[in-house]
Amino acid sequence: MPKLLKDKAIVDNDWQVLPKDFSGSLPDAPCFVPLDYWLANKDQLQKPDSIGVWLDAEQEPEQLAGDIAGLQHLAVNFPSFMDGRGFSIARLIRERYQFSGELRAIGQIVPDQLFYLSRCGFDAFCLDALALDDEADDKHKLEDYLATFSVTYQACVNEQQPLFRRRHG
Repeated sequence: MPKLLKDKAIVDNDWQVLPKDFSGSLPDAPCFVPLDYWLANKDQLQKPDSIGVWLDAEQEPEQLAGDIAGLQHLAVNFPSFMDGRGFSIARLIRERYQFSGELRAIGQIVPDQLFYLSRCGFDAFCLDALALDDEADDKHKLEDYLATFSVTYQACVNEQQPLFRRRHG
């Protein structure tokens, strides 16, 4: 079963990500539907605890603007680890659209990106593309990636104040 890094723990990932060209009936298990499927069928998909929406890198989150308040799970696909559009999409989802549910990074992510992904608003990371050898050892390695820097200077999604505003005289 694919693994998920969530709340700094590696857990089983019981959510299925349906393909971009998906059509037909949904599985009985919790799933992320592609944005286009959601837009075409959202009136029948009002199950926020078991249905999430995933966006591809070229899709704009504004297409979900009216629906974000009713969603608990969103995912952003990284078609390549070199494609950084998902970072911007996450910031928009968290800051402009005030999404407070789970925001999951899916697709081709690498451990080096975990810290930066978390600063942009992701709080769950699908580890399908990562080779996990020894789960206990890898858990510590992944936690280290999430804490790459102990102090950050810039403001971000998970730290609203830049360092100079956080300093206490």
